[in-house]
Amino acid sequence: MTWGTTTVEGPDGLVCSVDRLASDVGVAVLRAGGNAVDAAIATSAALTVTTPHMCGMGGDLMALVAGPGTGSAEPLVLNATGRAGSGADPDRLRAEGHRSMPVLGDVRSAPVPGCVDGWLALHARLGRLPMADVLGPAIELAETGFPASPLLAFMLPKLAGVTGCDELVLSGVRAGDHLERPGPARVLRAIVAEGREGFYGGEFGERLLEAGAGEYRPEDLTTPLADWVDGLSLEVWGHRVWTVPPNSAGYVALAGAAIAARVGLPAATEGADWAHLAVESARLAGFDRVAQLSEDADGAALLAPGRLDARAALLDPDRRLALDDSYRDGGTIHLAVADRDGMAVSLIQSNAKEFGCHVAVPGAGILLHNRGISFSLQPGHPAEYRPGRRPPHTLAPTVVTRPDGSLRAVLGTMGGDSQTQLVTQLLARLLNTGADPAEVIGAPRWVLGVEGGTGFNIWERPETHRVRIESHAPASWAPGLADRGHEVEVVRPDPAGFGHAHLIDFPVDGPPRGASDARAIIGAAVAV
Repeated sequence: MTWGTTTVEGPDGLVCSVDRLASDVGVAVLRAGGNAVDAAIATSAALTVTTPHMCGMGGDLMALVAGPGTGSAEPLVLNATGRAGSGADPDRLRAEGHRSMPVLGDVRSAPVPGCVDGWLALHARLGRLPMADVLGPAIELAETGFPASPLLAFMLPKLAGVTGCDELVLSGVRAGDHLERPGPARVLRAIVAEGREGFYGGEFGERLLEAGAGEYRPEDLTTPLADWVDGLSLEVWGHRVWTVPPNSAGYVALAGAAIAARVGLPAATEGADWAHLAVESARLAGFDRVAQLSEDADGAALLAPGRLDARAALLDPDRRLALDDSYRDGGTIHLAVADRDGMAVSLIQSNAKEFGCHVAVPGAGILLHNRGISFSLQPGHPAEYRPGRRPPHTLAPTVVTRPDGSLRAVLGTMGGDSQTQLVTQLLARLLNTGADPAEVIGAPRWVLGVEGGTGFNIWERPETHRVRIESHAPASWAPGLADRGHEVEVVRPDPAGFGHAHLIDFPVDGPPRGASDARAIIGAAVAV
């Protein structure tokens, strides 16, 4: 059994996202002559309007771009993640009694947002249409309004008591109710008119300094936050898989897939042996992530063959390992876009947890993310909360290429610490099993959880992991995992608890084929 996902062919272009309105925006930009990058930015901007519970201009962005038109034989990789403000003071947090970064209600967990710098960097390097045409559809959605999705209507009550964002702090909103977003509309118009200065130096930037109350200084907003970086890649199942290097946790997904391949993960997914080997591969890939991941981590060293060989050798096919050294709703979206020329984008944009830190930039209708919750407050830790530092990131957009360098697939998902586990499962089904996009996206999933999980702390206590599996998983999974020593929780159908993944596959012969996750309820893969 799978979620009700279908494969869509897009010979002239394809957009997959968590919201049909946003996918339609991306398709409209492709029809207007835009390329995959234009459509990805337009879709992303529309999502900041219609899905503020998942992403916004107050968050971060990572992206990979591949295929014809990029000017590169390898995928281009963009890291547009923010840095802690100049007022970051770990000693003050520790003196207040904090042992970890505050999750909600505290602006100190909000690095300067990098999303808009990400749009601008993508557009400057690869965009085809004027920015007015790219952001115009999102502006129209914000000004004229749109029907609230079921998930947005369900999530809005969580903002009760949050000040500075009146257009979202609403009561009694039901699915289908008409919403308008005048704040984001003004900010998007300022970006069209003035570029970077219209955002970081305009209304948003001025009021971000006000909301920060000393956390940020003007100079924190003048340095661009988007960097083109070398991709991190690994050979797995006859393909090369690419992701963003640290501060991204993408290496954990690649390591999990590589370990699974080394231990002989079977192509058939129905048996408990598949579930056990996949779960243990993911645990061995990520159990020391908290100690290892920072913006200064060496991604290549973390994927060194000897390191992966040693971890694969530890895996017991009959028993759960005790690793001594939960996923909940998250505020992240992934989108995938392909154009008629074969260029493709895998882009992830995030608030971190739902509406971020529940601090709004006054009057702008924009909530700040809380990616800073992944900073450490342990003195001397490589990811310690400090001015100008990027926090560890769960975002892991992914591109797959063939041995000849041609593009095979773009994929990704939301899901906090579960992202890398889910990407490993998607890769296994696509590359090792040979499933089509709908089967890959709709197939049953598992995620690791811990008691008291926030969605961003499952690697803090890997010895306490339990395996949460979807209720439509094969009947062999739960008893088979339990027999091997796993604590198992079977979870009823959950539209958010197992990620919202999207995939576009590029066959050697034939048009691109994509699928959008039905778990998103209103997600859509839309062809031109």
